[in-house]
Amino acid sequence: MRLPCPHCGSRPADEFTCYGAADPVRPAAGAPAQVWHDYVHIRPNPYGLHNELWQHVHGCRRWLVMTRDTRTHAVLGARDGGSRGGGAA
Repeated sequence: MRLPCPHCGSRPADEFTCYGAADPVRPAAGAPAQVWHDYVHIRPNPYGLHNELWQHVHGCRRWLVMTRDTRTHAVLGARDGGSRGGGAA
């Protein structure tokens, strides 16, 4: 399987690592414990189009947001993720 990188072009999937949903927003400092619990542990399991955060670890090392269809696993596109990804490595 090949995945699109907006910086490197089409590349083998084993060059990338998926870090999950790209949509969660980090809670503000001082948010209640339940809000932090949900942010860390509760993730949606969508059926259909879904944005995921990926890193091209064996290429340009950039963070990417890929749009994938969970019904077919087809990747419909990728865009630069900018500074997304926080401290994940």
